[in-house]
Amino acid sequence: MKSLTIFLYEATHFVRNPFKVVAVLLFVLASGYGLHNGARLYQEQTAEIARIQDKIAEDRQEYRAYYDAEQPGPENAPWINMEEPFWAIWFNYIHHFKSPSPALVYSVGQAEQYGYYKRVTFWASPYDDDMTQEIANPERLQAGTLDFSFALLFLLPLLLLILLYNLKSTEAEQGLLPLIEVQTAGSSAWLLSRTAFYVSLLFLVTLGLLVYGAMLTGVFSQAGAAFGQMLLFSALYLLVWAVGFYLILRTGKSVLGNTLKMVGIWLIFAFIVPAAVHQWISIERPANLMTDLIDAKRDERQALFELPDSVYRGKLHALFPEILDSPLAKDSLKLGEAYNSSAAALVNELVKRSIVSIEADSEAKNKLARTSHWLNPIAFFQNRFNQISQSHFDDYQAYRNEIQALIDQQIRTLVLDIWKGVKVDKSKFEEYYATLNLE
Repeated sequence: MKSLTIFLYEATHFVRNPFKVVAVLLFVLASGYGLHNGARLYQEQTAEIARIQDKIAEDRQEYRAYYDAEQPGPENAPWINMEEPFWAIWFNYIHHFKSPSPALVYSVGQAEQYGYYKRVTFWASPYDDDMTQEIANPERLQAGTLDFSFALLFLLPLLLLILLYNLKSTEAEQGLLPLIEVQTAGSSAWLLSRTAFYVSLLFLVTLGLLVYGAMLTGVFSQAGAAFGQMLLFSALYLLVWAVGFYLILRTGKSVLGNTLKMVGIWLIFAFIVPAAVHQWISIERPANLMTDLIDAKRDERQALFELPDSVYRGKLHALFPEILDSPLAKDSLKLGEAYNSSAAALVNELVKRSIVSIEADSEAKNKLARTSHWLNPIAFFQNRFNQISQSHFDDYQAYRNEIQALIDQQIRTLVLDIWKGVKVDKSKFEEYYATLNLE
């Protein structure tokens, strides 16, 4: 009996086994549900970004009209003067977006835990409340946020277990293995051919689901490389479990014994190891309560404004030595207002110093997590899937870094233009939007 014949025999056996067929159908349904959840999130974020961009365009049009009318600002807010850099930059409504990747359909990752749009102002920070919305995993599941990567990581090996658990062991219990040895090249090749059928079946099912997901969000047209990467890592993940289960089947002699071993392996790597690693990291690196940031925004900020003028001004001079030779430095009437309008620069430095410890803790936790990947394959593949869908922690860290860079650029422009005595017209207003925006 050749391998192809064994392969085809197993196909017939599978079709005639309603339990295994139903298990595959349930996996397809769960995966399809996860794909639709990912697609829904992608569409919601895309639509929200488009809505915000339309609102920005409307608001900016309103403020451009003040320049056309040669009006300094709203009549009901006489303190606003759009000719001053402070107000012109403030009302430019500069936003920075983290546009979702179409590959989000495959893995939601951190996309529901962090903000994906941010209005950038000189008082902002990348760790404002709207950027750090924490959602626990049980809450996500209660909200129905089961994504495709969850089905792939936890349900696929369970499905493979259901398909493979009785291979060889049934024949061994019935005493048919000696006959199989005579009719085939050996029991190992016979078992390998049968296992290969189910691995091939699940690979084709996974491929079909990946294609379906790609059609939901346009992965092929916008992020074609993501499809190939997802297919590669999905196949590798399937192969890892298939090899482990095959070795159990090869050495096992009973259905019950093989099933218990396979279930035990699944429980260890799907739950026990990830939970143990999470607990270890939590002990080594407890959650950062961001107290440094809170202190910087509240106590240190207030203390900054209470500093003697000489100390306060010295700090600003250290950040921007250019202002000492600026036109306003020689104008005693405007000097006090210029220092007050530049306060955001000093507050920004306080906040940036407080963020250092937060990001150091995050990096330390990630480093510990990476060292555990050799015994925590679930976490390894989950991170790969998140990276492919651009919903990994590192993607959001890069987004926060971009926000901080925009804040720094905005503050520098604000301070230097204030001290140069720049008078903002419509052309300068448009220039601010063009130069202070990454979009």
